[in-house]
Amino acid sequence: MIEKLKKISEEYQELTGKITQPEIINDRKLFLELTKKVAEIEPIHNLYLEYEKNEKSLQEANDLIENENEAELIEMAKEELQSLKEKKIKLEQDIKIALIPKDPFDGKNVIVEIRAGAGGDEAALFAAELMRMYLRYAEGKKWKSELISKNVNNIGGIKESVFALKGQGIYGEMKYESGVHRVQRVPETESQGRVHTSTATVAVLPEAEEVDIQIKDEDLRFDIFRSSGPGGQSVNTTDSAVRITHLPTGLIVTCQDEKSQLKNKQKAMSVLRSRLLMMEEEKKMKEEREKRLSQIGTGDRSEKIRTYNFPQDRVTDHRIKTNWSNIEGVMNGNLEDIISKLKSEDQAQKLMS
Repeated sequence: MIEKLKKISEEYQELTGKITQPEIINDRKLFLELTKKVAEIEPIHNLYLEYEKNEKSLQEANDLIENENEAELIEMAKEELQSLKEKKIKLEQDIKIALIPKDPFDGKNVIVEIRAGAGGDEAALFAAELMRMYLRYAEGKKWKSELISKNVNNIGGIKESVFALKGQGIYGEMKYESGVHRVQRVPETESQGRVHTSTATVAVLPEAEEVDIQIKDEDLRFDIFRSSGPGGQSVNTTDSAVRITHLPTGLIVTCQDEKSQLKNKQKAMSVLRSRLLMMEEEKKMKEEREKRLSQIGTGDRSEKIRTYNFPQDRVTDHRIKTNWSNIEGVMNGNLEDIISKLKSEDQAQKLMS
């Protein structure tokens, strides 16, 4: 493990030397690739430096204990030695986690798709609350959000919404949210106070760039039509809505939220690329099913991952069998504890595999 760490540290030093060379700086594409790689391995390099420093201090403390005659200094050295040993254990654990193979998509922006499931209007209202929850969480993380499409019903619920989140390392945070979310509560329309169960599905897709997935022009069919539903006057009176059909897979993406047909087309293409990329990844995951089931990962979209029980003020994540209270805070975007716990459990399982 330490030998692997040393090689990564040497690679870091080599790369930091390269990116200062004029010929590298002038090659913008290569420069960006190298600086991205430097940023990825810098934390591992820093861990190696800290580990080496701790090892040196351990040796010095041992030497002092063996060669010193003064009892007080020996006692101080023994105390320091114990502290350094504890630090070494923690550093070794941190190093193991740092060396876990990274999900290549973790640094990407995401496209989030939320759809109302079972439960009629109550499911649509819950879907709207989930969207608000994620947007609040994104706001707290200083991420940018961009609405791609939204299909609302007449009581403010959402049948389907698609939006993008842009920032640093978003997929690595949000990928654990894919799956079926279930709510248990008394709907406002329920006159007898009975608790109802409704669901909504969440799909978190890494935002694919053109280099990530190749789409042939002949595989696409474009339909242009007039926008419908709530919107400004020009949105509903111009043929700006775009529907793209990917013929080989039958995937259909529609976008009508922008006044510009071009912008709607660009957004729809972004969603299509991301869906196709995730289809490819899901195929690979199925081929490695045993490995996938040993990890929390992104989860199957048909899997029930979490329950929000309002009467009992309890949020339960079924994958890690953990409960949280303060459901109101969670629905207001306080997801940090939940996502942090999921990441920790995921790392622990990967260390064991």
